[in-house]
Amino acid sequence: MAKLTHADGRTFVEQTPVIIPDFSVKDLLSVIPAHCHKRSTLRSMSYVVWDFFLLAVIYKSTIFLDARITPEYINLPHPFLYTFATFALWAVYSFATGLVATGVWVLAHECGHQAFSDSKIINNTIGWILHSALGVPYHSWRITHARHHASTAHMTQDEVFVPKTRSERRLPEFDPAKEDLGGASISNDAMSELWEALGDTPIGAVFGPASYLLGGWVMYLVTNASGQRRYPAGSNHFNPNAVMFSPHHYGQIIVSDIGILIWFCAVIASIYHFGIFEVFRTYIVTYLWVNHWLVLITFLQHTDPTVPHYRAAEFTFPRGALATLDRQLLGDCGKIMGWIGACTTHGISETHVAHHVASRIPHYHAYVEFISCYCPFEHGTDSYSGFL
Repeated sequence: MAKLTHADGRTFVEQTPVIIPDFSVKDLLSVIPAHCHKRSTLRSMSYVVWDFFLLAVIYKSTIFLDARITPEYINLPHPFLYTFATFALWAVYSFATGLVATGVWVLAHECGHQAFSDSKIINNTIGWILHSALGVPYHSWRITHARHHASTAHMTQDEVFVPKTRSERRLPEFDPAKEDLGGASISNDAMSELWEALGDTPIGAVFGPASYLLGGWVMYLVTNASGQRRYPAGSNHFNPNAVMFSPHHYGQIIVSDIGILIWFCAVIASIYHFGIFEVFRTYIVTYLWVNHWLVLITFLQHTDPTVPHYRAAEFTFPRGALATLDRQLLGDCGKIMGWIGACTTHGISETHVAHHVASRIPHYHAYVEFISCYCPFEHGTDSYSGFL
């Protein structure tokens, strides 16, 4: 934790020196046990089956309990409490299924990295089915996500979470009299300018994150929101001619769009058959939870004052791979919730650095090896210390 002191109209920050990694790819890969690279289709499929089994159990349990929130089964002091109990039950349902469905999303993501199976056909078939079921254009996102892995933390090549520069924030040019380039000190005037540029207001603090967490993922796919800003306006993941795709990707983007069309038609047909209320409480809220977890997890993995970003001259793949953070999903809610968060989402938060170093490692190897042997939480911190 940085120590702040104030004097003479300035704020001084006692900083811990940042280590700029200077490893080779070979250095990073050498610490990974050889068996971690082995992929098992059967084992990977068992997680798909398990996740859908959990979803079915949660749904059946919720239906069973919902039918018993009536005066016939329980005696509540006020009629409104039956409505409240029903709402609370379905809120728990959506939270639980949102976590498990995020795990399904992670397995499809693993297919996109060819980490699910040794077979490319199996990877792309399973990945397309699972991601399409969650409203994700499989190949379209797989392609841009691979570019993100190749250029993580690169200011002009990374695909997501690229910080804005001073000029993009419409801030005055850097003035060494007002602030230190390394962030060790800053004048009160310059600090006020920074807070204003960040939009640090109570309303912004509430509605900004809410809209970002609920709609950020869809907006990224449709409008390239929070994506690489050098792409022209209108760039999206559904246009096979978009600048982020090469001509040989055309057919794959069409296949992805077909998956989204089938998904959309299935949702509309379900609304027609079961009613909007039933589809909303059983699927749409779960879908929003998945989007929420996806944005929150990836945002926290790539955004922190300690995470450097590099311009072209300083960028290397190892530096980019290590410019990420492992987090413990739900860890602040206690050890049990931290365990639930890690298990339901297959350790996607807890093993992110390892994933960027070698993205073809299946999650079951990454979780066992890198949590037990290179655990960044051993001393209660989020870092890539296991590799250093």
